[in-house]
Amino acid sequence: MAFLSHLDLQESLQTLSVLQWIPVYVSLGAIPILLIPYFLVFTKFGMLSVLTLAWLAYDWNTHSQGGGRSTWVRNWTLWKYFNYFPVKLVKTHDLCPKHNYIIANDPHGILSYGIFITFATEASGFARIFPAITPYVGTLEGIFWIPILRDYVMSMGVCPVSELALKYLLTKKGSGNAVVIVVGGAAEALLCHPGASTVLLKQRKGFVRLTLKTGSYLVPSYSFGENEVQNQETFPEGTWLRFFQKTLQDRIKKTLRLSFCTFHGRGLTRGSWGFLPFNRPITTVAGEPLPIPKIKKPNKKTVDKYHALYISALCKLFDQHKVQYGLPETQELTII
Repeated sequence: MAFLSHLDLQESLQTLSVLQWIPVYVSLGAIPILLIPYFLVFTKFGMLSVLTLAWLAYDWNTHSQGGGRSTWVRNWTLWKYFNYFPVKLVKTHDLCPKHNYIIANDPHGILSYGIFITFATEASGFARIFPAITPYVGTLEGIFWIPILRDYVMSMGVCPVSELALKYLLTKKGSGNAVVIVVGGAAEALLCHPGASTVLLKQRKGFVRLTLKTGSYLVPSYSFGENEVQNQETFPEGTWLRFFQKTLQDRIKKTLRLSFCTFHGRGLTRGSWGFLPFNRPITTVAGEPLPIPKIKKPNKKTVDKYHALYISALCKLFDQHKVQYGLPETQELTII
């Protein structure tokens, strides 16, 4: 009986740790956006808002230089309970700390649980698996314009996925750095259905160009199971909702480069409906580092050459590990 109680407690803690993730992000973003102008205009605490904005201006370059990182935050016990899925990192080759790396990852998934847990925390033991390598996870730069939220994500080693920030980490911060980029971006989320293995890659060549400019090694990686943790709803063509979704998506993508989808998972109890992800394994496999020459101004032909080399390496990685991590032998990686 005590054993069963312990299992129930562990499962509850795991569920709560995953449940808090998105609300905490939203809250840390919403609080300063709402309170800074409110304090400034309607209360006697306006100086607090002024000091917050002054600090943001003073500290503006930190997020583009890999600053604000905290080993303590990355090792919080909270992240250990993300074993809810569970999440696992598998290496096929060592990463030498004498070099810098771009770890290109697919698929994006709906909310990129695997990438966050694997590279922005120590829940899967990154520092143990790749000693002397410092990972940085690239994400939208707009997050770093918001006080409090920016400090929270910087503490986990998250940085803007901008050329300025990534070039700094790969050329001006010594060696042993690994920048993690989800190549398909938010647009790829629309392709992430359970059972699907489709990545948005054919026209995504900026990461290859950056690799050539910095002379970094390029590491293909794939998160098996990322697409299985949430269902994505597709509405029949011709319905008003589909029309609205497509129209809104097209307009916003042109301005913010964001994508939208409707998704769901399980509820607080097993078998119920809700927005918690399903607790299904996510395994991120990091492949063999590809040595890339440093070329200050690579031409299109050179970029295309190494882009094709990367695609070949990713397909090989996928085929070698797909059966082991739950996919059928006949499953193929579709690249669009």
